[in-house]
Amino acid sequence: MIRRLLLTLLFCSLGMLAMVSAQNSKYWVFLKNKKSVTFDPYSYFDKKAIERRIANGISLVDSTDFPLNSIYETSITSLADSVSHSSRWFNAMCVYASSEKIEEIRNLPFVSDVELMESAPIACSVEGAGWDTTLNASMTSILEKQTKRMGGDLFENAGIDGKGIRIAIFDGGFPSVNTSPVFEQIRKENRIIKTWDFAKNKEFVYGYMSHGTMTMSCIAGMIKGKKIGLATGAEFLLARTEVKREIFSEEENWLAAVEWADKNGADIISSSLGYTYQRYFQNQMDGKTTLVTRAANFAARKGMLVVNAAGNDGDNDWHIVGAPADADSCLSVGGIDPITDFHITFSSLGPTWDKRAKPNISTFGHVAAAGKNGMQQVDGTSFACPLAAGFAACAWQMNRSLKNMQMFLEIEKSADLYPYFDYAHGFGVPQASYFTENKKQISDTSFDFVKKEDVLKVMVRQAYLDKKTGGFQSHLYYNIQDTDGLLTEYNVILVSSNEVLSFRTSNYKKGEKLNVHLGSYTGSYTF
Repeated sequence: MIRRLLLTLLFCSLGMLAMVSAQNSKYWVFLKNKKSVTFDPYSYFDKKAIERRIANGISLVDSTDFPLNSIYETSITSLADSVSHSSRWFNAMCVYASSEKIEEIRNLPFVSDVELMESAPIACSVEGAGWDTTLNASMTSILEKQTKRMGGDLFENAGIDGKGIRIAIFDGGFPSVNTSPVFEQIRKENRIIKTWDFAKNKEFVYGYMSHGTMTMSCIAGMIKGKKIGLATGAEFLLARTEVKREIFSEEENWLAAVEWADKNGADIISSSLGYTYQRYFQNQMDGKTTLVTRAANFAARKGMLVVNAAGNDGDNDWHIVGAPADADSCLSVGGIDPITDFHITFSSLGPTWDKRAKPNISTFGHVAAAGKNGMQQVDGTSFACPLAAGFAACAWQMNRSLKNMQMFLEIEKSADLYPYFDYAHGFGVPQASYFTENKKQISDTSFDFVKKEDVLKVMVRQAYLDKKTGGFQSHLYYNIQDTDGLLTEYNVILVSSNEVLSFRTSNYKKGEKLNVHLGSYTGSYTF
């Protein structure tokens, strides 16, 4: 969600919590089967969803897409106080019920499991008034950098703008998207295909929290002829999943929205949302426990590319990426500082609890974005994520033959640190040149490993120092990798002389590895 600049995290009052606890609780009820259910994919799916399945070799009659058994639904509905969303993929219903009634439901012969939905704090946005198109010098500088840093000018020169790619955005509301000049071209060409408010079960999403407006602008917005995001030609599905006052429903809404996005032909899901310490423990960030993470992996199996913010917990006790960014098949996006060009302090870090490498890539975590009332500078991996989603749409437009997970890997390979990786930056910032020039440029060797007795030094070549112009090229990245492939140390240092690193080899085990990246060259030394 938006960093401290825009959102204030508010806890429900004790009175409200007491009131909720006195009422019925909310549960997921999982069913054993879909016995006697029929399904017609051609009447259920959007044409683009059918095309995506065929292109990815996915069956049109996968039982996970079938509706729930109506007899089971009727039986549960008669016992529950109310029913909100259901999930085809998980064969489950979300219900309010008393403790007595939920036990009756649990004992039904077709129910496999019941899971309580926990409460959480609520994030509320701060809104202003009017719409301001002012671009001061600082705003203009950030605006130009946030797309140029990914090589966006190369996409633009090639006429690539995400045309034909359908992007679903999950967020807390999209005020002014239906009126703002930032999205005028999208409206004129009728490229907002569908909208749905999963909190209120209606189509209107152009109100509430402006977080969604800002994330959408970082995918496809334009202001005074300048691109805020790269995919200005894409199509959109807008889903309101986050709410200000309902303390149970956000994750439930995410699950409903991802199935809706699949049904309506999404190619990419951009989700700047995360579920962490308000609901879970760190050991549940293992890529397989939370429902929202499992849903993200499910979406990938349906042929969609899921792009999600890594989270803003890098400088607090939680520290690690949240759900669903912990999903194997989720392209998790960390944030870098546009001034230093390396990890911005709040961006959540890897690895996941079960030691998998995350985040996958990084983009700016401080950006210029369009909100409800005008342009502003904002912080958060919430904005790194849509910048990456817009990049992905452009890259995919260039090669529609690639399947979603092939594109996932190609985006990783395009990043400017690749094959170097660390838990702060992932593989670095994706680069358009990888796609427009059909290959990654090979850099001259920028440093050497020099070992003398028990000391290993990393020596920068004088030729590199002579042509170094500053910026990100003046920083050296390194990590220490143990024999299991896990990083035990990583850092970024400023290059100011030939000798930049020195290691006593006796401090390292045989088989441990030092990986170093400088400029666009990566080298490794095995102890």
